[in-house]
Amino acid sequence: MTVHTAPARPGAPPASRAPAVRRRVRPGRIGVHAFLMAVSLAFLAPLLLAVYASLRPYDETSAHGYFSLPRHLSLDYYRQAFSDSGMTKYFVNTMIIAIPGVLVTLFLASFVAFALARLKVRGGLVLLMLFTAGNLLPQQVIVTPLYVVFNRIPLPYWMSDSMTMFDSYWAVVTVQVGFQIGFCVFVLANFMRTLPREILEAAVVDGAGVWTRYWRITLPLCRPALAALGTLQFTWMYNDFLWALVFMSDGDKLPITSALNNLRGQFFTDYNLLAAGSVIVALPTLVVFLLLQRHFIAGLTLGSSKG
Repeated sequence: MTVHTAPARPGAPPASRAPAVRRRVRPGRIGVHAFLMAVSLAFLAPLLLAVYASLRPYDETSAHGYFSLPRHLSLDYYRQAFSDSGMTKYFVNTMIIAIPGVLVTLFLASFVAFALARLKVRGGLVLLMLFTAGNLLPQQVIVTPLYVVFNRIPLPYWMSDSMTMFDSYWAVVTVQVGFQIGFCVFVLANFMRTLPREILEAAVVDGAGVWTRYWRITLPLCRPALAALGTLQFTWMYNDFLWALVFMSDGDKLPITSALNNLRGQFFTDYNLLAAGSVIVALPTLVVFLLLQRHFIAGLTLGSSKG
């Protein structure tokens, strides 16, 4: 049997290929992308300049300027900055403050947010407003009262060399948790309200208690929000210098932000060396963000597709 096919029209596209649809690029979209690129470059410019300066000798930049073309690039400043500032000790000090501070903050904030959002607590809205209002209090206002209070709170010798809360990591961690918990409660409480109530109602029918509903049901669902908050909290606590400077008199207990001061000379400061030290100090926060990037972005975009 012979099958006759209709002759193809002149200029018609082949049957195996669909006609390409050419999208029209709107001028407004180009403007938005251009604006976002300009803002990104503005934020990245100081970091890129610091990295560029840290790779060049100071004599070269002083003679030709920081924006001149490089003649010699090396990593010598990074080795010198790490060894001269004693960063290993300060990195350990910072981890002692930041890691417990982040974990305690997220645990307490999530538990309070669960009570306000999922349990019928009388005056829950007022409590949430109080937690949020605490973030509006300037930190510098309570520096002197906290300094006096921490000098009067006794601690055993194994907890503090000064036998008080002053000049100990406990003081810095306590202040960090106290100031950051309000923001975390506000974010987590609003996120927990978006979770389906049917899940917790089914857990109650199955006999789950409050702790089970919080630890085994609610927290796993809040993983993106916790990761986003954990990234922010670690960055804020890691970069803080005020509370450690006020509540610690022993220089060996200061965090990593104080290590940069060791790179400044009494009569001369090599700013290329200081730039290398700044890049080294910024690396842990970058690593934390890269590790939690997927959860961090998911936490920022939660609820964006809900009508």
